[in-house]
Amino acid sequence: MTAKKTNRSSKSTQNSTDSSSSNLPRYELRLIVDAKTQYELEVWQLPSPATPRLTAPEYMARLKGVGLRLMEPRLLKRLSQAKISLGRMTAGKKEAFPVSEELALSLGLLFRVLAPMRSVDRITEVADGIDQMSREEAGYWLGMAMHRDRPRRVLAALRMLLTTP
Repeated sequence: MTAKKTNRSSKSTQNSTDSSSSNLPRYELRLIVDAKTQYELEVWQLPSPATPRLTAPEYMARLKGVGLRLMEPRLLKRLSQAKISLGRMTAGKKEAFPVSEELALSLGLLFRVLAPMRSVDRITEVADGIDQMSREEAGYWLGMAMHRDRPRRVLAALRMLLTTP
């Protein structure tokens, strides 16, 4: 009789864990390879019970080109910590990886801020500043950049805050 009680309690604990994880926002990182040497990474928010306003995936940010090449070692390290391997870069490859909310917010903000930048020193400073941000701070800045009338001003202000004059 005690064994049955234990099984029931573990099942109810497991069900509550499953239902609480389904109530969290869902994000994914998409890898798109155009040619053998050119690829891009995108962050998307997926519809879930936690985000009833979404009926389709919502684009958050993209990074490609020079910014991606400069941040590649740092990004690969962060992705490997999240147990994500991009695999071989073959032309025409498209793949999606589920990511945690914290990683999605951080990558989304990093991608949006770095996209227009070209200065290696400033890119490094900004990336270091974003890596040091808490989840809440990254979420605040990303929300400002995504849902404001003039997101370029928000991103320019963040770049100025994170770089030394």
